[in-house]
Amino acid sequence: MEEELLYRQPPHSPEAEYSVLGSMLVNSHCIPQVIEALKAEDFYLEQNQLFFRTIHTMFSHAKVIDPVTALEQLRLNSDLDEAASRNYVMQLLDVTPTAANVTEYIEIVRDFSLMRRVAQAMEDILGMVQRKDGSGQEILEAAEQRIYAIRQGRAAQGLIPISQVIQDVYGRLEELAANDDHMPGLSTGLSDLDRAISGLNNSDLILLAARPGMGKTSMALNLLLNVGKSSGKSAVFFSLEMSREQLAMRLLSNEAFIDNKKLTTGDLNDEDWGKIALACAALNQTKILIDDNPMLTAADMLAKCRRVENLGLVCIDYLQLMQSSGGKSYAGENRQQAVSDISRSLKIMAKELNVPVLCLSQLSRANESRSDKRPMLSDLRESGAIEQDADIVLFLYRDDYYHEDTEKHNIAECIVAKNRHGETGKVELRWMPEYTQFSTLDNRYGDDE
Repeated sequence: MEEELLYRQPPHSPEAEYSVLGSMLVNSHCIPQVIEALKAEDFYLEQNQLFFRTIHTMFSHAKVIDPVTALEQLRLNSDLDEAASRNYVMQLLDVTPTAANVTEYIEIVRDFSLMRRVAQAMEDILGMVQRKDGSGQEILEAAEQRIYAIRQGRAAQGLIPISQVIQDVYGRLEELAANDDHMPGLSTGLSDLDRAISGLNNSDLILLAARPGMGKTSMALNLLLNVGKSSGKSAVFFSLEMSREQLAMRLLSNEAFIDNKKLTTGDLNDEDWGKIALACAALNQTKILIDDNPMLTAADMLAKCRRVENLGLVCIDYLQLMQSSGGKSYAGENRQQAVSDISRSLKIMAKELNVPVLCLSQLSRANESRSDKRPMLSDLRESGAIEQDADIVLFLYRDDYYHEDTEKHNIAECIVAKNRHGETGKVELRWMPEYTQFSTLDNRYGDDE
C-alpha cells in the first residue's frame, strides 16, 4: 500500500491540458480567455507549462500566434530540437480538432490544479504537525492561511517587483480619475467625514474611540448600514457587548426613522408598522452579517471573514472586550500586552483581507479631570500600540453630554486625531438620539431649528 501511495501521481488530465493549449493554436480568439483564467502553474506537465509561457509571452508582445509561429518560438525558448518541437505541436493539434469546448477544458484544468494545491497544503500541514512546528493554535492558523490563499487563487506572496506595484497603482489612479467623487474608499454616508478621511479604505485599521454614552456603537452601525446598502458588498459586525436582537432593533430604528423607545416598548401605530415593513424590506436586501459571540479572538474573526464572499467592511465592538489568542484573560500590565497583541492582529487582519476594519475602543477617564473634555490620543486605554497600529483614529465628543446649557445641542464632534491619508481636524455631525443616528450637520431636524 505504501509503495502504491509513493508512486501515485497527483491528480491531472493530460488530455484537458493538451486541449486547452491546442485551442489557443486552433483559434487565436481563445487566447485572452485562457490567459485570464489560467496560470502556467495550473498545468501539471512541465512541457505544457513551458508552452503556455511561450504563448503568453507572444501574446504580451502582440505577436501573431498560429502553429507555425508558436513552433518557432517554442524552439527558441526550450531545449527541444526541431523534431521534438514539431511532434509536440502536432500532438496538440491532433488532440484538439475544435476550440468550441475550450471553456470546459479550462474548468477541468483549473479543478485538477485546485486539487493539487489542496493536497500540497495538507501535506505541508501534516508535516508541521509531525514535526510539532508550533502550538496547535499556530498550526491551525497556518492551515487557514494556506486554504485561504488557495481560495483566493494565489500562492504565498513573495517579493513583488516595483514595476508590478506601479502598474497596479496606475490602474487604481485611472479608476479614481473616472470616478466623479474622486474618493478612494467606501463612503461612510457622512459627506463631511468622507472628505476628511477619504472614505473607508482597504487594508486600513480605523479606530473609533469615545467615553461611554457618546454613540460609538450607533456610529459604527450607521457606517455598517450605509456600506451594506450602497456598496453591494458584505459588511460584518462582531458585537462583543450587545446581542444581535439589540443590534437589529437599532438598525431598524435607523432605517425606519422610528423612535427607538417605541420599538423597545412596542407602542406602534399603523404608520409606524408601514415604516417598519419598508425598513425590513430594505435591510433584507443588504449583505449585513452579525456575530454576537462574546468569546471571539482576532484569529476567530479572521477565520470567519475569510469565508465571506465580496467582503467590504468589518466592524468590531469593542477592542477591550476581545480576548487574546487562545482565549486567555489578562490583568494589569499583562492586559496591556494582550491589547497590544490584539491591536496588531487587527491590523494584520485588515491587510490580509484587504478591507477596512473599524474597531471601537473605550477611552480612559483622563479627560474627565480636564476642563476641556475633548478626548486626546493619550486617553486611549491600556496600550499606546493601539494608536501606533491604527491608520485612522476618530474620537466622538458631544458637548451637551457634559454641559446642559451648551449651544451645540445634539451636535457631535468627530475628531480626526490621526490620519495616514491626510490632515487631522474636526467634523461636526448631527446626533439624533431617538433614532440612534448620525447625519451631516446640514440635515436639520426637529422644532428647535
